[in-house]
Amino acid sequence: MEPEQSVFPEAPKDLLFVTEEQMREVDRAMIEDFGVSLLQMMENAGRNLAVLARERFLDGDPTGKTVLVFAGPGGNGGGGLSGARHLANTGAKVEIVLAAPRAKFSGAAAAQLNVLERAGHPISEFDGSPLPAADLIIDAIFGYSMRGNPREPSANLIRAANSHGAPMLSNDIPSGIESNSGHVGEPSIQATATSTIALPKTGMRETDARSLVGELYLGDIAVPPELYVTSFPDMPPVRPFSRSHIVRVW
Repeated sequence: MEPEQSVFPEAPKDLLFVTEEQMREVDRAMIEDFGVSLLQMMENAGRNLAVLARERFLDGDPTGKTVLVFAGPGGNGGGGLSGARHLANTGAKVEIVLAAPRAKFSGAAAAQLNVLERAGHPISEFDGSPLPAADLIIDAIFGYSMRGNPREPSANLIRAANSHGAPMLSNDIPSGIESNSGHVGEPSIQATATSTIALPKTGMRETDARSLVGELYLGDIAVPPELYVTSFPDMPPVRPFSRSHIVRVW
């Protein structure tokens, strides 16, 4: 099968991949050294996720199309919820399925959920019931801190997503994959495409993980290039977004 032709430019051939520890340092430095809030980062991640969903999976127009968003209570889920709101604002019918009880959402992720609640979008906690039909599923259950095998109820939600039949877009990394080693947990999301952020994670290059990542895109969350110079003085210059806020890695 020929790869899907991308409307996004290719990423630089020398694009760097980062470990979980390096990504944690990026997050820390963004907030503590450069004053960029977690909510701002979520907004940037969510906007890129929505743009990629629209252009790659929704024929350039989300109007009237149904998008299921599976969200965990952490930062990855917050980015997915932001993406849901951006898609809803452009005409999509978004339905939110929470991978954890509502009470477990806090901080920026809770703030994202609150906006969707106030706007009246359908939100439910996954209870094992059959999932509704959809044009696209967005996986935002687990992020780059995932370890080992997903536990219930998230594991059942992952299995339900994989058997649904709709194309699947993962936020940052498919849920169930360890970002450093590329270990594929049981179960793990089988993504059609992944919208990773800042820089891609080292585990995504591993053979087993790569087959679940699908098409890999990189989204700009506005990390100042100076951050990489300060936090990683031995790292070559990092400027992958000179042509677009979203680039295709493979």
